[in-house]
This record gives sequence, C-alpha cells and structure tokens, in this order.
Amino acid sequence: MYSQNPVFIPGPTNMPEILRKAADMPTLDHRSPLFGQILRPALSGVKKILKTEDAEIFLFPSTGTGGWETALTNTLNAGDGVLAARYGMFSHRWIDMCRRHGLNVQVVEAPWGSGLPADRYEEFLTADKEHRIKAVLATHNETATGVRSDIAAVRKALDAARHPAMLMVDGVSSIASMDFRMDEWGVDIAVTGSQKGFMLPAGLAIVAFSAKAMEATAAAGLPRTFFDVRDMARNYVNGGYPYTPAVGLLNGLKLSTELLLAEGLDNVFARHRRIASGIRAAVKAWGLELCAQSEDLYSDTVSAIRTPDGFNASDIVSHAARKYDIAFGVGLGDVAGKVFRIGHLGSLTDVMALSGIAAAEMAMADLGLGIKLGSGVAAAQEYYRGADAAQIRAAA
Repeated sequence: MYSQNPVFIPGPTNMPEILRKAADMPTLDHRSPLFGQILRPALSGVKKILKTEDAEIFLFPSTGTGGWETALTNTLNAGDGVLAARYGMFSHRWIDMCRRHGLNVQVVEAPWGSGLPADRYEEFLTADKEHRIKAVLATHNETATGVRSDIAAVRKALDAARHPAMLMVDGVSSIASMDFRMDEWGVDIAVTGSQKGFMLPAGLAIVAFSAKAMEATAAAGLPRTFFDVRDMARNYVNGGYPYTPAVGLLNGLKLSTELLLAEGLDNVFARHRRIASGIRAAVKAWGLELCAQSEDLYSDTVSAIRTPDGFNASDIVSHAARKYDIAFGVGLGDVAGKVFRIGHLGSLTDVMALSGIAAAEMAMADLGLGIKLGSGVAAAQEYYRGADAAQIRAAA
C-alpha cells in the first residue's frame, strides 16, 4: 500500500518532490552532448560536497556496496594487507568483502556502540615495518549503532606511524549530511551512495579517488570490469560512459548537489545536528539510552535506541509499521533485538521529526514499555523552539 507518511529509516531517505521529478525524465541519448550537460555538473557538485579539489569522482550504477568493491578492486592485489576495525554491521560487511577478494585483513575488534579505535590503528601501523598493510578502512558513520568516528584521528595515526597505506572511508550515511573533508583528512578513497544524504532513490555508487589512489590502479590486480575506474575516466573525457548510465539518477544528483550547495553545507550540517539533537532529547525523556557510548560519538543521521533487557526492540518496528504505517529501522547483527533505529537524514524537518517521535511513543506505549505519551515530543519541541529562538535572536 502506498503510504503518505515519511520514513524514519537510515536510508533510503525521504525524497523532495523536486528531486523525484528530476530523476523521472524522458529517455535521453547518453551518447549525445546533452548527457555531458548532466554528467559534468553532477561530478563537479559531488567534489564540492566532499570538499576536495583534486579527487576524481566516479558515479557507478550501483549502491554503496558497489562503491566498496570499486575501492578494493581498483587499488589492491590478492594477499595485500588491509587494516580494519569491526564495531558495527557495516564495518563487518566491508571486512567480509575484503576476505572474499583474497585480502589479508587484520581486524581490530571494538564494542558495538564505540567508535573506531584510532589509537589501536596506530599500534598496528607502527608495528608494520615492512608496510604490508596497503589500505586502512574506516566507517565514518556506523549506521547499525548510530556512531560517528573521527576520520581525522585515523589520518593522524597513519602520519604518526609514517605509513604509506591508503585511507579508504565508508561515508555512505554521513556524506552530504555531516561534515566530510576529503582533502583535509587525507582520505584516498571516499564511498557513498545516492539514497541517503543526496535524497535520491538507491542506484548510484558515488566514489572519489585521490591522486594516490589513481596511481595505485596501474598495479592493482584484483578482477574488475564493470567497476573499472580507468574505463570510466577515459569515457568521462568526452562526457560519456563505458556502458549505459542511469541518466535519470544522474540528473537527480546534479540537482541534489545544487540544492545542497544553495542551502549551504554548514547549514545542511547544522540542520541535521539540530534534528538529531531533538530526537536525542526525546530519547532522554523516555528514560532510554542510545547505543552510542558517549556524546562525542553521536551520529547526526541515525539514532540507535536501546530498549530494556528482555524486551525485543524489533517489536516496536513491526508494530509501528502494522498499526501506524510508519517505518523505523531494526537492530542489526550484535544489536539485533536490542535497539531500534530512527533515521534522521536527508529530506527531513523539525516538524517531520516530531511526527516520528510521536509515532514511536505510541508504538512503545502500546507494547507496554511505560512511555508517557507526549514526553518525548515535548522534549523535542522545547529543543527545537530553543534552537530556533537562538537563531532568531542571532539574526536580529
């Protein structure tokens, strides 16, 4: 059944009508000059969102998972060393992909709810005197636990160890919603997708390669055809693709970057932080806790909310969907049944967030969790009113 309610999953996100229409376009000859008028601005816009001057952007008909594979297969060889931490479902899945490609992964285990242990990374990198580690993986925003990690700290660890490994970052649920500084943080490959901060349907893997990563493609021996960035780069020169592109999605991406840049990246990040803070105020009013272990780790795009021991948090998600026709995210992996997730990224407003909070309250009250109706809504309202009042005073 078609629902008019917004979704509160951590992606795909709600789509502004203007972007949905931009992606819904008549057939266009992708080998004509008209296609270049879509592709080139889309590439340029993504570079600005990533805050990079020199990286090359590649837009594959795929998802973030395809972006991970693009990063690995274009720069590494079987048996190469990879350093990665497992602290959530998506960091776990990237590790699994590395192993399937025959890479030698050193895994740093960390509790789910903690951030990436950059200090441990530095220990491994310092001990790697022969530089067998060729890539360091970092998940910027762990969608399963609502945890944001410090990518600048990973770069500091690499620099402190004087290690030449490439830094590859999964920014699927952070880029275009939270600050991402590819050049400043020394990121060699950044991966995201169209369906989260860019507010589009799923279908584009968005990948950025630094000059160092591009150099590594010459010696990379892992098999790739569809995801070969060299083929893509050669075709980009003439405004084309090595195969049939997702023209509608690319047109949507062009407009999405224009909208984000027109709003102003600092304003985009502040909006996400404000909405997330209101939801966190609601969680506190409910007497519940976040999966993220400390405030400095809180994600501005998704909150994973712990429920009391013995209660199956997935019941909240299924009940809300069945009775109120509204979507929240279930817990994944090690936190399955222990948390439910509220996604608050992409096309979202304070008022939309309040509707999600109210629906979550009703579902929890229905299931006997002892949540007082209106408590979380009121806490979020107070936060949003206060934040807006401060902005109004500042503007005056």
